[in-house]
Amino acid sequence: MNLPNILATIRIALAPLMFWLLVDRASPLFQGIDPSWLDYFTALIFVLASVTDFFDGFIARSWDQITKLGGILDPLADKLLLLGAFLGLMVIGRANPWAIFIILSREFFITGLRVVMAGEGKSVHASFAGKVKTVLQMIAIGFLMMNWPYADLLLWIAVAVTLYSAFDYIKGYLE
Repeated sequence: MNLPNILATIRIALAPLMFWLLVDRASPLFQGIDPSWLDYFTALIFVLASVTDFFDGFIARSWDQITKLGGILDPLADKLLLLGAFLGLMVIGRANPWAIFIILSREFFITGLRVVMAGEGKSVHASFAGKVKTVLQMIAIGFLMMNWPYADLLLWIAVAVTLYSAFDYIKGYLE
């Protein structure tokens, strides 16, 4: 296990912790804690996990530590983090279920498409639109976790870019 793979593993471990903090707010463990503090702590976990996403990729490329295991762990960690955040936010009523359905449907579809592309020897690297999509989703998640103004608008902007990036991948596959 190299450092990038350890960072991806940490992200995998943080995803269920973040989900638990979002959906189990009535737990006796949290009694007496103001819900806004749970928002802050959940957002902090999400930000820390998101930062590991940047660094594991940066370190893997910079230190030439790209591995097959990392090729599995990194996208899995990304999907678990987004899945936990979006489903948790939907459960507590902060995220529109249709927006979440669209985003998660795209994630499953494109993951499958990338497997097909890899099997055909085509490039499966994240496109620029895919990277922008991820950043916008992460910003929207942060706003939703903090219950900030314009969070819904940011979520729908992320949905639009998410759909655009799906078409970008499909176009790349068909070329």
